[in-house]
Amino acid sequence: MTRLPDMSFGYLLNDVTLLFRKHFDRRATRFGLTRAQWRALKCLHLRQGIRQSELAEYLEMEAIAVGRVIDRLQAAGFVERRADPSDRRCWRLYPTPQAQAVNEDMEDIARGLRVDATRDISVKDLQHMINVLTRIKENLQALENHVDSEDASEHPEER
Repeated sequence: MTRLPDMSFGYLLNDVTLLFRKHFDRRATRFGLTRAQWRALKCLHLRQGIRQSELAEYLEMEAIAVGRVIDRLQAAGFVERRADPSDRRCWRLYPTPQAQAVNEDMEDIARGLRVDATRDISVKDLQHMINVLTRIKENLQALENHVDSEDASEHPEER
């Protein structure tokens, strides 16, 4: 009988994620967008008007790399930069109508991929999986918060 500490599901989660990305990329090639670009567009669709630094944080990318992604998206007509009324040094990012149309197509691709990936899996099983993954995520986030608070208490001079 396999013991809980010996169950290696991290590799499986990683493999599933990589396969999702691979198949999504194949289906989305007709738009000529890189993964970084469509991730940025998706984020801007959900968080219109965020600053470039906030987008970098959401995407877990370096600010300079996000700047290049936004430059390309702006040149292609997908993103509009608007001055931040409260800080002249910052830009607010907004998707254009062209980006909104592509986002709808990307949603269709994602929906189709989810249908293909979950073929022959019951809604009950999928809901159970989502619940378990959500609990695992919450446990890991709690660990992260615990580590952050330990770091702060161990190094009070850095505050």
